[in-house]
Amino acid sequence: MAYLLDANVFIEAHQRYYGFDLCPGFWDWVAAAHAAGRVLSIAKVGDELKAGADSLAAWAERQPSSFFAPMDAALLASLAEIAQWARRQSYRSDAIARFLEDADYYLVAFAHAHGHIVVTHEKPSDGVRRVKIPNVALGINLPYINTFEMLRRERARFVLGAGA
Repeated sequence: MAYLLDANVFIEAHQRYYGFDLCPGFWDWVAAAHAAGRVLSIAKVGDELKAGADSLAAWAERQPSSFFAPMDAALLASLAEIAQWARRQSYRSDAIARFLEDADYYLVAFAHAHGHIVVTHEKPSDGVRRVKIPNVALGINLPYINTFEMLRRERARFVLGAGA
């Protein structure tokens, strides 16, 4: 079991509370947690991050290939199960179509196939215009948490050093 990070975890951290200039310890922790086999994401998320022309894209480019896991045969059954689940819900057909083309679909399927916990900042919604990760996770009994809960569970600490 590892934590599988959604793109919004990286984007929010970068743009808001854990900017590279503000809290480099967060990014060091992510790298160390990955090296220990506790944190990763998927290639489709990596592609989203690398498409930007900013320091987050540069960071994503520097990560080892294992950080952004490629799709594999193990997730095929999960993709089918999740697609069936989405089609049985009351979402609009265009929302389902967008979801089935989105990285979120593959993220949830990868987590489901490999027994990972999804880490996202999305919240469940009763809306029918967008299929959200927490709704899918709840529907298929997949654990999900936010960044802060992951950091607390892992007892991550970002402490100022002497002289700071």
